[in-house]
Amino acid sequence: MKKLYRSKDDAMMAGVCAGIAEAIDWDPTIVRLIVTAIAIFTAIIPALIIYLIAAIVIPKDTGYIDV
Repeated sequence: MKKLYRSKDDAMMAGVCAGIAEAIDWDPTIVRLIVTAIAIFTAIIPALIIYLIAAIVIPKDTGYIDV
């Protein structure tokens, strides 16, 4: 399994969804749609808080390759 980093190449806002998609080998668009659906069904505020916490906690990708 890959390490979890915020994406710097495919970021829309903070790169959290793209980083999660890279870590689990999914298309970033699918992860973004899932996060959007969760935000709509939870009245946006809880999903927004979780996203902001994830943006703070998950480190940004430095571009170095782990071997």
